[in-house]
Amino acid sequence: MNNTSTYNIGKQGEDLATEFLEKQGYRILERNFVHNKKEIDIIAQDKNTIVFVEVKERATDIFGEPFEAVNLRKQKRIINVADSYIRKHNIDLESRFDIISIVKSPNEETKILHIKDAFTPIMF
Repeated sequence: MNNTSTYNIGKQGEDLATEFLEKQGYRILERNFVHNKKEIDIIAQDKNTIVFVEVKERATDIFGEPFEAVNLRKQKRIINVADSYIRKHNIDLESRFDIISIVKSPNEETKILHIKDAFTPIMF
């Protein structure tokens, strides 16, 4: 087993995603916001919209794209944490849920896919 922990790989992906969003003009409000042991990777502002971003990184897309790991259960968790953040900070902006999917293989160029409005809150 190598010394690169899942935490470090995740942090590297979040760093890449943060840099990517900042270059697009987003203002990063918070990283790794936790509520009830559940987390949102990045919370940013895109003009008049608050954006909750889930970051998924893989070393290869051979078993599918990283964003495919954001299933309905994961979406539900993200929505619940986002609701908590909005209430805690008394935010009165439109909100959006994005996914940044990163494939970072050792031999190839890093591929970043930003999926805006990746999913919408529904009543559960």
